[in-house]
Amino acid sequence: MRAEIKARNNEELIRKLRESLSDEVTEVYINLRPTKEILVRILERAPNVRKISCPPSLYPKVSKKVIAALAQMGIELVPEGYPRGRPRKYDERTVRQVRELLRKGVPAKEISSRMGIPLRTVYYMIEQVEKRG
Repeated sequence: MRAEIKARNNEELIRKLRESLSDEVTEVYINLRPTKEILVRILERAPNVRKISCPPSLYPKVSKKVIAALAQMGIELVPEGYPRGRPRKYDERTVRQVRELLRKGVPAKEISSRMGIPLRTVYYMIEQVEKRG
């Protein structure tokens, strides 16, 4: 079982670890730097944990000795990133369909009305195709 625990500070994180970890948990994601104290709390509450992950920006700040000690216990400490920024409104399949219609010579206005995409967005997609070459 995977537990995802996010907090604003270490005290809040430790409180949430106490509340949400159990013997069934094998993977833990925390959004703060995994200090020795936090790792000890994780291991106390979830003795079967095999993987602990944190944001890639915080991973280099973790002591190499701590990473080595966890590895000796069979626990992997890894950076795990979440995509940053605003999520895309149109998935890759929709973008491919627009490009295919463009390639077939369908006018932008027709693509817009056919697919329910704003005309300005269709023009933006055309611009992106032209930039790529």
